[in-house]
This record gives sequence, structure tokens and C-alpha cells, in this order.
Amino acid sequence: MSRVRIGLLGPTVVEVDGRAVKLTPTTVAVLARLVIANGDLVTVDEIFRDVWAPSARTLRREDRVGVQKRILELRRALEPDRTGADSVLIPTDRGASTSAYRLAVDRDMIDVHRFRHLLAQAQQTDAATTVELLTEALALWRGRPLFHVEEYAFAQATIAQLRPLHAAACRALVEAYQQLGLVDEALRVGEALHSEHPDYVGLSALLAPLRDRSRTRAGTMRRDLPALGTAVVVTGGDLFAQSDANLVVGFSDTFDTDTTRDVVISSASLQGQVLDRLYGGDRTRLDRDLRNALREVAPTGVESRADKRRGKLVRYPVGTVAVLRRTPVQVFAVAYSVMGNDLVARSSLDHLRRSLDSLWEAVDLHGRREPLAVPVMGAGLARVDGTQPATLITTIIESFVRRSRHRPVSRELRIVVRPEDLSRVAMLDVASFLKGLS
Repeated sequence: MSRVRIGLLGPTVVEVDGRAVKLTPTTVAVLARLVIANGDLVTVDEIFRDVWAPSARTLRREDRVGVQKRILELRRALEPDRTGADSVLIPTDRGASTSAYRLAVDRDMIDVHRFRHLLAQAQQTDAATTVELLTEALALWRGRPLFHVEEYAFAQATIAQLRPLHAAACRALVEAYQQLGLVDEALRVGEALHSEHPDYVGLSALLAPLRDRSRTRAGTMRRDLPALGTAVVVTGGDLFAQSDANLVVGFSDTFDTDTTRDVVISSASLQGQVLDRLYGGDRTRLDRDLRNALREVAPTGVESRADKRRGKLVRYPVGTVAVLRRTPVQVFAVAYSVMGNDLVARSSLDHLRRSLDSLWEAVDLHGRREPLAVPVMGAGLARVDGTQPATLITTIIESFVRRSRHRPVSRELRIVVRPEDLSRVAMLDVASFLKGLS
């Protein structure tokens, strides 16, 4: 069977097996009428009245023959290897008084139907998938819909339905981008919509905060993995606000905690926030809890004060996990970077992967399968150079899923992205990765 593609969201395009097909204007109108029927039967009389003579009360034999000639032209164009009598794409229903036809082309190959289908799907999914679906839908739109038949009454009703759908799709895309924190993309689509529909109700109010470059809370991407007894979530927010989950915080191999003047550890870092928000600034108590958690771990070495002028001197293996039991959560402090004697923490993807393997073991042992909130490790001051945030996120997810296939770790892995970092994360790449998990 021939592979047919029909485009009506702009100048008419008809392709058969990848080759463009030219049709006479009247035959284009007949085709459009069949498309609009949405797979239902259309009688010869209906086609004649809609395309040739809306006011005709009775049809002559030659009127019906004129319709049949256009149907034959369509059949020859769409199915060059078949005769009109055995058409699969435009079959005939022979009634008692008149014949009727329907278009049996795959709906996904007709842009009008595909557009509506994508919009319906986008209403039932997460923000990142919505962006993918609506971007595909809007790419189908190539100008004025039903351009070559817009003067026909039968087409005008469909055009009146499609135009508001197009505007609504643009607005939904703006909102989805906004939920993902992709402000530039939201503004691009929103400004284009505003130029086309300046009176669109509520659009100005939607665009105002975007124009001010404000950030909104990110939407949540979730992928349930029932076969593994877990789920993966990526969301924007504050790691320490995840009160229903155990927390993961990255440390260096020396487990430094000194935030004085931000020389060794930045007070704005997650390690610094552990001290400030979970220990009330009591570094003595935090260091005591770390020592207790590490007492059975053999150090890899001890620096001299002459070499490392500030901070702690004892080094532990990369991948060491210290479990801090703080009410109401546990904190899994994992060493995924090496603190240089120049007081610069450095890491790599190999260090990150090794640390994640150790982390899942510790969570399995101590985490009671509670939800686990993890930051984008490697995106902060202990940066994994040359690695994009989306790659770090997918690395964490891949490691967690691989471990979960061997033995469940937690009923939910929740990766928390700081709102101010959302614009740097290729959320669509993350969404695509999540969709591919099984």
C-alpha cells in the first residue's frame, strides 16, 4: 500500500511514497471534504453540494458523474498501483440511492488529525512531555489552515475550530516551558503568540512575570517503575524542604565543615547548609557525628598542616558514606570529590559513579526504603568539569535504576534541582531519558 501524507495546515501538500502529487483545485476541495469528515462516509450528493453547488436541491446524473471523476482522480493519485475499483484508501459504500466515500488514510499522516491528537495527549502528561508533544504539533502548522479551500463553507467551520486550538496550544507550551523554568523559551513562544493574538485573554498577565525574568517553581517529572518497586522524580525546589525523604549531600574526601569566611567550605554550599539548617551552626556537634559515622572506615592518608593549611587532614576513600541521623530525616553524606591542598574540591564522572554505587549500598542498609532526595551532585562548587547538568542527572538515575534491578534501594528517588539552576538544565533531555526507562 502507498504511504500517503496529507497536509492542510497551510498550503495543501499531498505526498505519496515521499513524492509530491499535484491535484486540480476542485479535487483538492473534494479531498479536504473527505479529510474533514474524519473517516465518516460522505455521499456523492453531500460532496457535490459542499464543493459545487451548496443551494442545489436535486442532482442530475452528470453532477454525480462529476463527483465520481474527482474521486477517480484522487484514487489514481494516492494509489497509483491500483485501479479505482479496488481502492483501499477511498473505498466506496454503495447505498440504495447514491454512493458514498470515506478517506481511510492513516490519521497520523494527516496533519489536521495529528495536530488534534497531539494536543489531546499534551493535556494528560507532565510539563516536559507536554513541551515535546506541543512542539511537534505546532511544527505541523505552516500558515493559514485549509488555505486552498478556505472560501468553502464546509472548510470555514473547521478553520474556526483550528485557530483557537492553535492559540491554546501556544499558550499551553508557554506554561509548560514556564513550569520547567525555561524562561527564554517560554518568552519566545509567548511573544510570537502575542503578536498574532494581541487580545488573547490573560496572555499579557502570563507574559508579564516572564518579561521580568522571574523564575517559577519547576514542574515535576515522574517515572514509575513498578517492576522495580520504585519511582524516579525530577523536580525543582529546596533539598532541605523535602521533609518526607532522607537526604543525600555531597562532601569531599576530607569531610570538611569549616565555613569560616567561606575559605574551606562555602556557607552557601549544601555542606554549609547542613551545618546551618540541620545543626544550627554547631560545627562541633556536626564533626562529632561525622567522626562517629566514620569510625570504622580506614583512612587513605593524613595530610600535614604544612601542606593543607586549613580544614581537616584525614582523607577517606572516594565513595565513603557517613550516615548522619537527624530528626526527622537521615543525611547520607557521600564523599564524591577530592579536596586539594589548595582548598579546591575536584571530582570526575568516575568518582561520581563510584560514589553512587557506595551510596545505594548505604541507603539499602540504613534508609528503610524511604524516599531519597538527591541534589545534582557535581553541579556545585565540586564541579565535574565539562559535564552538563542533564548528564549528571541521568548518570544518577541510571546508577540508581541499575542498582534497583539487583535489589530495591528506595521506593522513590527524587532529584531536586535548585530553582536558580533550572535554566541550565536541558529538561527535555532528562524527560526523554526518563521515558526510556523500564
